[in-house]
Amino acid sequence: MWKTISVTTGTRVQFVDITAQVGAEVAKSGVKNGICYVFVPHTTAGVTINENADPDVVRDLTTTLARIVPEHGDYHHSEGNSDAHLKASFMGFHAAVPVIDGRLALGTWQGIYFCEFDGPRRRHVKVGVMGEKE
Repeated sequence: MWKTISVTTGTRVQFVDITAQVGAEVAKSGVKNGICYVFVPHTTAGVTINENADPDVVRDLTTTLARIVPEHGDYHHSEGNSDAHLKASFMGFHAAVPVIDGRLALGTWQGIYFCEFDGPRRRHVKVGVMGEKE
């Protein structure tokens, strides 16, 4: 059972906390124990799980990625968004979270982030929830 979450970004690089939307899909699925799989079907966006309590974590991720992979570098890709492809590859395109007692089993400070690197855009995230139902 796959669902699609829409994510609209407002800047070129943006981390969007999608934990609540993913959690809502888990609740709707009726799965009590299993796995939630999150997949980003875009080559210039990704997904990561990280701290969602302190906004400085997202700031640190963003600035460090910009330092490691600058927007303008010695790239050959003709669309001018090579840095976005590289950053998305570093973050990855999928995440798996256990579902226990009908809820995402994230750590206390963890959240699921959609990572935009070529915005602003309207994007989609695929969410699949599999496991035993009540």
